[in-house]
Amino acid sequence: MPDNYIEPVDYKSSGVDIEAGENAVKAIKDKVRSTFNANVLSELGSFGGLYRLDKAAWENPILVSSTDGVGTKLLIAIQAEVYDTVGQDLVNHCVNDILVQGALPQFFLDYIGVGKLKEDIISKIIDGFVKACRENSCALIGGEMAEMPGLYQEQDFDLAGTIIGLVEEAQLLPRNTMQPGDVLIGLPSTGLHTNGYSLARKVLFEKMGLKVDSYVDDLSGSLAEKLLAVHKSYLQILRPHLQDAGLKALAHITGGGIAGNLSRVLPKGLQAGIDLPEDKIPALFHLIQQGGNVSTQVMRQTFNLGIGMICVVSPKLADALQIQTAALRLGELYPSDSIDRVIFK
Repeated sequence: MPDNYIEPVDYKSSGVDIEAGENAVKAIKDKVRSTFNANVLSELGSFGGLYRLDKAAWENPILVSSTDGVGTKLLIAIQAEVYDTVGQDLVNHCVNDILVQGALPQFFLDYIGVGKLKEDIISKIIDGFVKACRENSCALIGGEMAEMPGLYQEQDFDLAGTIIGLVEEAQLLPRNTMQPGDVLIGLPSTGLHTNGYSLARKVLFEKMGLKVDSYVDDLSGSLAEKLLAVHKSYLQILRPHLQDAGLKALAHITGGGIAGNLSRVLPKGLQAGIDLPEDKIPALFHLIQQGGNVSTQVMRQTFNLGIGMICVVSPKLADALQIQTAALRLGELYPSDSIDRVIFK
């Protein structure tokens, strides 16, 4: 062998396995196709996803789009080796974001970045996407899988998703009919949803010394079960009411908490008064607050505190929602010129 011999390098030796990626795509094609409807015109693997607008079903449609991720909840999934729920989290989070503007989801695109492409893990993540897309009547028409060993550790992965929805222009939310006396209805969350995990992990794992598989009596389950509870979609609950004039506004309670998100949909001159009793806040949030000596202010800024969506509604619709769901009456709107758009009583 000559002294100047250089050993050949290919893409696989640098950490990227093209064949594994192609095999992963082949393995998920049938699953993804199960989310298609008559409006999907392309197959998985095309350069772009094709989706036809059903002109007969819409008069003056407005496109509504949103992009989001799952955040550090992924670290819990990796530790617990549970990969199917985070895909559901991502879809449902995006569905709720456009639901706030009255939109119905049409199609979804995903991005998966990994340190090392493992077909079994990719398949489980896609299972979550597919399950949530089918539950939300949303087509999964494309995506991207990127193997990046120089950016991610071998076991790491990241998720992002983009959703496109439609709403009739006349039914856009929030409506400009909000007024004093309108009622604030809170729809329960299933847990932290996809926000506040950096603080939760610091308290539960660093301060309290718990593990993902630790059983916590106050939670009647393991931390993994509670922390990986799927971010709830509110589409099926709210869809029957989207054209009801009594539904004035929706606020998806994500990062920033109740005040940070509800204030985004309130017009000037109105203030929301929130009354959320301590006994209505789920045990997981109390565990975090007590375990980390976290102030009430920080808890309110970071977590949803058990409320995943707030509806601003007429008193009549408030009564109906409370009968039909496990909704909580949180308060009402008041006339006010205060810069504090939301106050806790």
